[in-house]
Amino acid sequence: MNVNLKKLAEMLGLSQTTVSRALNGYPEVNHETRQRVLRAVRDTGYRPNRAAQRLATGRAGSIGLVMPIAQGIDSDVHFGEFLAGLGEEAVRHDFHFVINPSAPDDEEATFQRLAASGNVDALFLAYIRVGDPRISMLKSLPIPFVVHGRSIDQPATYPFLDIDNTAAFYDAARFLIQLGHRRIALINGPENLTFAFRRRRGMQRVMEENGLVFDNDLAHHSIMTDEYGYSAMQRFLGHPAPPTAVLCSSTVMALGAVRAINRAGLELGKDISLIAHDDVLPMLKPENFMVPLTTTRSSLRAAGSRIAARLISHILKTGDYPEQELWRAELIVRASTGPAPRR
Repeated sequence: MNVNLKKLAEMLGLSQTTVSRALNGYPEVNHETRQRVLRAVRDTGYRPNRAAQRLATGRAGSIGLVMPIAQGIDSDVHFGEFLAGLGEEAVRHDFHFVINPSAPDDEEATFQRLAASGNVDALFLAYIRVGDPRISMLKSLPIPFVVHGRSIDQPATYPFLDIDNTAAFYDAARFLIQLGHRRIALINGPENLTFAFRRRRGMQRVMEENGLVFDNDLAHHSIMTDEYGYSAMQRFLGHPAPPTAVLCSSTVMALGAVRAINRAGLELGKDISLIAHDDVLPMLKPENFMVPLTTTRSSLRAAGSRIAARLISHILKTGDYPEQELWRAELIVRASTGPAPRR
């Protein structure tokens, strides 16, 4: 059915102005009317003319993001899950994405061009680095933004949503110490990203509090793939004093680590314990591993949805969200952790 704004308004018995305001989130349109309009949009397949919409409202109806693209940068299943959550919320408000690819060393300029284009109403920033210069740049732009994560070595005077990564790995390592483990390895994300820095710091802190030494030979940093999880775990098991437990920054890395443990003839949860940071990836559920994984649970999809809701609310001037949110991860105990073996 080919329906324009005029026809849609006639079908609903509403003015074109009311229908347009309902679609664009104006608060003076009541909830019942907005829902009627949205149902009619779904039933008819109506799509607004974006150029006309921008002229009428001053908004593009889009959220912008920059995608780093370069040789050696692999696709990331974790970022895909985050985008799924962002997309679910955007669809509910008829917002679009504008994805701008960029070389990693050109991201600041790419954000500036994206903001100046008029094609987006807001931006979000991910993959936060230590002392990240992109945050100061975004603060200088006349456009709202939210950071997924927090930088280090600069004041947190910007809107963000983050997981308390320090607390997550502090709690995980403390649990392993309570089980009697003293040699604990770490398979972590890239060293320059702040989530990995904080996870390592949380683990180090609780080990020091318990009089234990964090062994740098039992720490690995890389992009989060199962291949790197496998090679890191294989190296740890060949160490003269191998670990009795390991923390993994992702269930994807844990998949490789478990494969190395199995090939070494060790029994997960008895010969060696493992805790993974679980981003609730739908195709890699920790409870479905042969030995279900103990995890520190957080949802990237929920984070994406929340960031989209915050940005859209800011654009439409509806709702009241906090500027800064720090979510606590939950420790879920399953069969991959047990008492330290006697050696």
